[in-house]
Amino acid sequence: MKKNIEFHNNHVFYFEDDLEQRILSPLSCIKEHESKWVLEFDLPLVDKKDISVFVDSGIITVEAKLKETYCDEHRKSCQYEYFKKSLTVPSNVDFDKISAKFVNGRLTVVLPKVTRGTKIKIED
Repeated sequence: MKKNIEFHNNHVFYFEDDLEQRILSPLSCIKEHESKWVLEFDLPLVDKKDISVFVDSGIITVEAKLKETYCDEHRKSCQYEYFKKSLTVPSNVDFDKISAKFVNGRLTVVLPKVTRGTKIKIED
């Protein structure tokens, strides 16, 4: 039986007007675990300082920028690639505990689920 996942894509890609900019299309993955959701993005050659992750009005957005510099005999030029992905966060996420880490070109965003509380034993 296939499970209905609450994540929804709002914006897949974001394009700028500059012809020198290209879209960065990294591999990404959404995994659901019992106690959390995990988002993974492969962003090789991107610096940690060029990545932004933010949540606003129930939407999590990941943005990344890659600057590539090319040199030849006659000139030096720069080219930028952008990535932007926004997802609607499931209602069972604890927004205050969302965390992100960037290791070896992989961005991992952990969205813990809200705990249900403590089960109370009913005595005889």
